[in-house]
Amino acid sequence: MTDTQRVNIGKQHPAPYKTLIALSSQVDEAAAAAGLDPLLVELLRIRTSQINGCAFCLRTHTGDALKKGENPDRIAVLPAWEETGYFSETDRAALRLTEAITLVPDGHVSDEEYNAAAAVLTADQISAVAWLATVMNAFNRVAITSRYPVGG
Repeated sequence: MTDTQRVNIGKQHPAPYKTLIALSSQVDEAAAAAGLDPLLVELLRIRTSQINGCAFCLRTHTGDALKKGENPDRIAVLPAWEETGYFSETDRAALRLTEAITLVPDGHVSDEEYNAAAAVLTADQISAVAWLATVMNAFNRVAITSRYPVGG
């Protein structure tokens, strides 16, 4: 950490932050309408935040997932989801697509990754997952840039 006091960009410019919150609510509605399990939605948020190293969002969405009834074992193994039997075919497709979107600087969303998701998810689900990843990446960047406090 540094001695420099960070600007909380959500407070400095509240209108864009409120717009991001409103967008997140719309994305939640789209995910529900697409039939995505609310627990999966939280796992996608957690996975995005794990990749980005956003402690604030990890704490927030892990708590939300647990309150909604998520199995702590699934959260614990989420970074290694491919190696476990905890996740359904739908979960796996959504996680794979979320990772590809979050890691876009590493090579974009390949046709292979997209086609794997499209083999399992509906068009509405693909769109909802993409929007979930997009919005969560934005929130991660807000929290990380502003150094939202976590613990201690």
